Amino acid sequence: MVIKKFSAIKAVVLDVDGVLTDGKLLFTEAGEQLRTFFVKDGYAMQLAVKMGLQIWVISGGKSIGVQKRLLGLGITEIHLGVKNKMQVLSQLLLKYQLNLHDLMYVGDDMPDYEVMQVVGLAVCPNDAVEDIKSISHYMSPKNGGEGVVRDVLEKILKLQGKWGVQTEIKSV
Repeated sequence: MVIKKFSAIKAVVLDVDGVLTDGKLLFTEAGEQLRTFFVKDGYAMQLAVKMGLQIWVISGGKSIGVQKRLLGLGITEIHLGVKNKMQVLSQLLLKYQLNLHDLMYVGDDMPDYEVMQVVGLAVCPNDAVEDIKSISHYMSPKNGGEGVVRDVLEKILKLQGKWGVQTEIKSV
């Protein structure tokens, strides 16, 4: 059963646009790109980090706002503007001495395809593109930017006995 695989996950790798956000971009007159994040994803990410779960972000997009948001949640492995996700993932595996089967990757579109084919648990939001849905082990009932990250992190932490543990979480 796929849900049992959640208990063995040691690191969760996240795309940004379409996973942590709804994939929509708002441009200011100055040309800045604005995104919205789901606060309940933020809570789960902070708790996961405090409970020792690795969270890595690998995205082709590049935004100082995204970086600041993730740093504020305690995420330290933030890789933005990435052209080759597999290369960055390989470096992280070496750095943390993990294997592909230890990883969950949450992606929604074709830049995630190659990596999702090799990780232990490939996950996508409900509104992912069909090619990504077809290779995913688990499809969240939540859309990107609307709780998909909370959904999977809560499952992992509950199965590992780390959900509901009292820990101080700052305002997200």
